Amino acid sequence: MDDLDKYLNEQMKNPEFKQEWDNHEMEYQLMMMILKARKDQNMTQMELAERTGLRQSNISRIEKGQALPSIATLSKIAQGLGKRLQISFV
Repeated sequence: MDDLDKYLNEQMKNPEFKQEWDNHEMEYQLMMMILKARKDQNMTQMELAERTGLRQSNISRIEKGQALPSIATLSKIAQGLGKRLQISFV
């Protein structure tokens, strides 16, 4: 478990934090998946931008949770990461 996981586990004890997290969980998961996939490949935001045709600033905003990407943008990011986008209801 890394420091972020420890911090989140501690914060989840606060009902207000947990409610806010639950309200935005999908957005948090999305930004963490993109960031992790990029980091796992030792890729910079600039390199991902070049592979996707997106601006580095847009990738930064997505990873910070300041922008919610469209399906088309997610597809470009997935391709830039050498992956494919899969969306499902569970």
